[in-house]
Amino acid sequence: MECRELSERAIDRLTGQISPEAERELAAHLEACAACAREVESVKGAWEFLGQDRDAEATPEFLARGRALVEEEMLRGRIREFRPKPRWIRPAAQAAAVLVAAGLGYLAAGRKTASLPAPSPVAATAAPSALPDLGSNPRLSNLSYGPAAETGKIGIGFDVTTRHTLEGTATDPEVAKLLAYIVSRNAETAGEKSRAIELVQQHYGAGEAAPSPDIVAALTHTLRHDSNPGVRKKAADALAGMRITPEIRTAFLEALRSDGNPAVRLVAIEALAAAAKESPDARTIQSLREKAVDPSENGFVRARAASALKTMEF
Repeated sequence: MECRELSERAIDRLTGQISPEAERELAAHLEACAACAREVESVKGAWEFLGQDRDAEATPEFLARGRALVEEEMLRGRIREFRPKPRWIRPAAQAAAVLVAAGLGYLAAGRKTASLPAPSPVAATAAPSALPDLGSNPRLSNLSYGPAAETGKIGIGFDVTTRHTLEGTATDPEVAKLLAYIVSRNAETAGEKSRAIELVQQHYGAGEAAPSPDIVAALTHTLRHDSNPGVRKKAADALAGMRITPEIRTAFLEALRSDGNPAVRLVAIEALAAAAKESPDARTIQSLREKAVDPSENGFVRARAASALKTMEF
């Protein structure tokens, strides 16, 4: 077990949902890691204090949201901040490299007595891509994002074995591919993933660039499978700002039917209803009808589904 897995394991232990094997791994890790042990004790104390009020009944929605907030708070302190190196280091290194190259060139020239033939022309080669090979599933660290410039370019900085920075517009295939990779596979914490989704939403929302298939696939996968309800909500918000496609519509219908976060279901209703006004869809209408009369559904979700149906033309 690694430290970054602490939040999920600790929350499962507090809620009684941890498996015996996971409990053994957590206990062994806490014995060896004092920092994680202190963090678990702190959260446990807060959890027990909140549980002393026996008169208050917590709804399932409240418990789910409370668990998400505790997890987000634990994860927030684990997001690494990127600190660039001092500006004088790179010019100094460049100057040193120039001096070394000049010295080596002088020595090499002094040893040659015969003139060398002129080199044959070499075809110019394209500059190497700033994007590493993502097919090998590299771990990207120290993620940082630069604001959009007047040219419309954004900057994404990250480390693999060396520091990389990729700049380009939101429509550049490599920028879209990198953002999709961060959202779907690389982010170590909910905070990192949420920041990447916010950047996607900013540049691929309504009136902005059309999202690539990689971006849509990453967001729909996050909406379906991410364990953090706050991250799923951000993915739903980002998808709701995009032009509806069959893939997005299907993801929202699944979320409306089975997502445990009422906030995600509300976003799904808004997005599906807006799309149905332009292009009526039988599955959307049927799903909204079922939600509007489901006695086990959250009251806000049920009311919003009924309201959305009233605005549609059948």
